[in-house]
Amino acid sequence: MDELRRASRLAADVTADYLGSVDERPVWQPVTEADRTWLMRQDLPSAGRPLSDLVHDIRTRVLPYPMGNGHPRFFGWVNSAPSVAGVLVAPIAAALNPSCAGGDHAGVLLEHTVLRWLAELVGFPHRPGGGLLTSGASMATVAALAAARQRAGDRDGVDVREEGLYGRPPMVLYVSAEGHSCLRKAAELLGLGGRQVRVVPVDDGFRMDVKALRTLVARDAGAGLRPFCVAASAGTVNTGAVDPLDEIADIAAAHGLWFHVDGAYGALAAVAGDTAAAGYAGMARADSLVLDPHKWLGVPVDCGCVLWRDPALARATFSLVPPYLRDDHDGGIGWFSEYGPEQTRPLRALRTWATMSHLGRNGIIRLVDTTIRLAHTLAAMISAAPDFELLAPVSTSVVAFRYRPADRDDRLDDLNHRIPAAVQHRGRAFLTGTQLSGTEALRACLLNPATTEDDLVLLLDEIRAAATLRTTEIRP
Repeated sequence: MDELRRASRLAADVTADYLGSVDERPVWQPVTEADRTWLMRQDLPSAGRPLSDLVHDIRTRVLPYPMGNGHPRFFGWVNSAPSVAGVLVAPIAAALNPSCAGGDHAGVLLEHTVLRWLAELVGFPHRPGGGLLTSGASMATVAALAAARQRAGDRDGVDVREEGLYGRPPMVLYVSAEGHSCLRKAAELLGLGGRQVRVVPVDDGFRMDVKALRTLVARDAGAGLRPFCVAASAGTVNTGAVDPLDEIADIAAAHGLWFHVDGAYGALAAVAGDTAAAGYAGMARADSLVLDPHKWLGVPVDCGCVLWRDPALARATFSLVPPYLRDDHDGGIGWFSEYGPEQTRPLRALRTWATMSHLGRNGIIRLVDTTIRLAHTLAAMISAAPDFELLAPVSTSVVAFRYRPADRDDRLDDLNHRIPAAVQHRGRAFLTGTQLSGTEALRACLLNPATTEDDLVLLLDEIRAAATLRTTEIRP
């Protein structure tokens, strides 16, 4: 234990030094060939190594090459800086090392509280058993759509768990053209088939076109298919757009569809000021809601969440209790493993509880409001600049735009496609790209409350500088 104490203190110092100096280092940098070889090709040592040596290796070989998402000038994807409270308790969760499948122990009981907190925070109805912490939105989406599939089968007089889908009319899932790829992955994994995923067009604000959805559902029903679920977005990854949730809920109710909301990134904006939160009317009507504490909240990865309106439907979808797992301490709710595909489940609740407790409700609202305000500030800078163009309205904390200098108008797609890598390799900011309606775009996602308006100015200047680099200058 003495060696563990010494190494733990060293690891704590290394962690604190790293977090305390993130903004002083490059946002991202290429891995040197020597360290790349060490990271990828080292041999398993014959004899065990001292713990302090492992910490030294991490400090010199791992920490210099982060993804970059802890830095206040990281604007890529939807990856937040880690909550310091979550970092603090992560070793304790590892020390406990329970399986949170179920049972009567702290990890399981704490998860019930965390789920209730998340539901209450975004205004979603919650009953005991009405949620599950998962590895992320991808697994949460699989769990949600599996319950939707089960309910559709029940209504058709078919036990999908026993009989499968063979010989039944194809079940059809409706997703926005801006919907996340995890929705199609889930459909494929659940045996629905990618061919039965209907991509619904979007309007000028990149929100699901409700009229087009209504037409597609009616057409499929008339063709003898089985419309069973519509998945709306509460904050898309490309633009942060929020679909017209209330109108989509009306269509789902009229046609007996499961109403799923993908709020992995954006559901938390429901706590924001009145203007931003107004677009979330209807989210509480969802049959299932996915949100990721490891995104906007900053809970260290991994921690996703699925919430259900009716827990019984989820339990009917997944429950399979062998005799050796029977338990009389669950108060009739059942084990968490009865509500999803995982049996052995890590203690995700401790990091989430610590993060939410450390921030408090007011701190969470302040985090969301601050980053949304920064996104609007960046959008205003872009709109005012003659060499930039805003490509979508700002709904949450994502800004989609492109660089458009007057002398490069003929090759804008090629230029904007090259800019993100060039910005990343310069090391002063991190930016990613995407496509919107076939147009190459830049996107900045703001999740870090430490970001300042000066950082936004620097980002635009870095884009201008990166645009002048030749392709050969941005290779590692």
